[in-house]
Formats: sequence, structure tokens, C-alpha cells
Amino acid sequence: MKNAEIKGLTVVELTEKIGSEKETMRKMKFAHQVSAIENPMNIRKTRALIARLKTELTAKERQK
Repeated sequence: MKNAEIKGLTVVELTEKIGSEKETMRKMKFAHQVSAIENPMNIRKTRALIARLKTELTAKERQK
């Protein structure tokens, strides 16, 4: 997800996206512990996406 797409999301959409990405990361971590997943870098990419989403959410909340 690009930064321009993230900036276009509303506060509610950001909150929902953060929740779904956290769930995805939790599942990937579990799958990686059971047996090695094909691309473990996806865990890092998901974590970075969550951080970018949270940063934008904080910025939007401060504007209000």
C-alpha cells in the first residue's frame, strides 16, 4: 500500500485496516513458527505497513 493511498483513508478505515493487518501478521508469525513460511520478509513488510498506518492515524487524530 502506497503512502498516497494511506493518506486518502479516513480514521475509521485506518482503524479497520490496522486491525486486519495485525490479524494477518499474527497468522503469518504462527505459520512461521510451525513451519518456515516461503518468504519471511512478508512479516517485516506487514509490521512496517502497520507502523505507517498508525502514524497516519495519529496525524489525522491530532488535526481534529
